[in-house]
Amino acid sequence: MTLPAPGRAATLVPARGRALVWQVLAVLVAAPLALLSVFRAVPLEWPTPVVQLLAFTPWLVPPAVVAVLSAALSRRRLLLLGTAALLAVQLFWLFPLDHGRGAPGGGAPGAELKVMTLNSELGQADAAEIVRLVRDNGVGLLAVQEHTPALEERLQAEGLAGLLPNRISQPLDGAAGSALYSIRPLQLVDTVPDAPFQMPTVRLTLDAAAGPAVLDVTNVHAQPPVDGRTGQWRQDLAALGRLAARSGNLLLIGDFNATYDHAEFRRLLDGGAGGGKLVDVGTAEGSRLVPTWPKDGQALPGIVIDHLVTSAQIGGSAYAVHAVPGSDHAAVLATLAVPAASVPAG
Repeated sequence: MTLPAPGRAATLVPARGRALVWQVLAVLVAAPLALLSVFRAVPLEWPTPVVQLLAFTPWLVPPAVVAVLSAALSRRRLLLLGTAALLAVQLFWLFPLDHGRGAPGGGAPGAELKVMTLNSELGQADAAEIVRLVRDNGVGLLAVQEHTPALEERLQAEGLAGLLPNRISQPLDGAAGSALYSIRPLQLVDTVPDAPFQMPTVRLTLDAAAGPAVLDVTNVHAQPPVDGRTGQWRQDLAALGRLAARSGNLLLIGDFNATYDHAEFRRLLDGGAGGGKLVDVGTAEGSRLVPTWPKDGQALPGIVIDHLVTSAQIGGSAYAVHAVPGSDHAAVLATLAVPAASVPAG
């Protein structure tokens, strides 16, 4: 009988031990990733904790990389294949093949409109900074959520009316208020029913090269899926989906409290007029990973819950996100090219 040399035996044991450690680490990281991937892949009405976790799906890529590297160091082929598949799935969701369903090119030039949205966090946002962003970026339409009487007074004092003289607002203490400020006249045409927060739809008419461009704008503030209110969140998004099914030029702008990784939000994007698609301008512009919340120092990874959603014929460009002191949300801006269109059908 031949015994291994003492030095060789001492080397083999630690090597096997290290491989086992990497194997255990890979499994410990991959197991919760696999479970969360099932939640992301299957579009069921998941309970509130799952809905909240799904918002952070883009942040699963780093642990998926750790799982792959650990599996490679463990030298377990099946484990490596499984973790690599998990990483591939995360990357697939991170960069969707439809790329946000951007508007097709061509056609007559549209009327240009620069838009901005901000959840003001109970009216605490810095009014001077809001007005500066409007002025410096030539914003022609501003949507504010959680609009309060105090914020309206501060915006007035900072001179917003001189930049955007037309206003439809319902300032309320707390989170339910809303406001739309515009360089063009506004007409209130509708409001989302049975919603705890104000979500009005207004109509404005722009001048496009081929004639008037009528745009219907809904100021969005969906209920957040917290504290047993996920049912109301789904109801709000479904109601917005019914608005999105109307014909004509549509803009849904504001705080959806939903990300691209929520099936409820993707369902809204799939529900355009005539079975068409809507465009999430941020995703279409390649900014899916630029967070809009939280911006107030909370110890949470950043996610995108504020969106500009348009009908497919509207072009979008110059998408940008700006922090605003006093608010946990960022201001989101973009330039829209709105084609000539008649009054949308109800």
